[in-house]
Amino acid sequence: MIRTVLTGATGRMGATLQRLVHDAPDLELVGATARGQAAQLGSLGVPAGDDLGRVLDAARAQVVIDFTSAEASVTHARQCAERGVALVIGSTGFTPEARAEVARSAASIPVVLAPNTSVGVNVVIRMAAELARVLGDGYDVEVLEAHHRMKKDAPSGTALKLAEVLAAALGRGQEDLTFARHGQVGARPKKEIGVQTLRGGDVVGEHTVFFYGEGERIELTHRATSRDQFGLGALRAARWVTGRAPGLYDMADVLGFPRAT
Repeated sequence: MIRTVLTGATGRMGATLQRLVHDAPDLELVGATARGQAAQLGSLGVPAGDDLGRVLDAARAQVVIDFTSAEASVTHARQCAERGVALVIGSTGFTPEARAEVARSAASIPVVLAPNTSVGVNVVIRMAAELARVLGDGYDVEVLEAHHRMKKDAPSGTALKLAEVLAAALGRGQEDLTFARHGQVGARPKKEIGVQTLRGGDVVGEHTVFFYGEGERIELTHRATSRDQFGLGALRAARWVTGRAPGLYDMADVLGFPRAT
């Protein structure tokens, strides 16, 4: 049994992960945290509180699954590194500086940092890169994402990851990404990759990559209808990362995709 701690255990993903860990035959919930809501965790019968470090000291955990915020995840990565506990991060909204902080912690422990832990989404990301390489510069590329009204960061981490892999596949850079259009913007630049955001209702998550050509359009879409697929992917990552060598990994590593050259 893999001894597992959940952070943000009273949130949307936390509640999903509680149920999935409970049902998993090879995982054991040994601790949980919830900022400002630790009293709600009393019924779990495991070490719980606001501070991950104290929970880890009591829980003898092997892996932490963290769906909180980028800021909190940086602290959690540091606390895990101090105790030699593997970490799966599903939080989004990382700045380059915050990501670098996580990378420093990953010098001591194995960390999976994934903007989206859904297996299906990560297959779509892989397919999007391959389509871009095959289609080349003859198609205009756009990314559209939609999420529920409560999501705090925009664009989503998954949309940013899609834009990143599309740009790499096409030999383009960050300067070619456009996140808003308004007013007299002129003709679309040849190398531009647009990333657009929708927010509303209870949308779990939708991502579409458009390849616009002359006389045809290709659309590659993933639609999430529940949070279970994120949770199941996170559990898969937790199993994979436990016992690994220190390093910063992503879901491509978990799924066994070859590294891009």
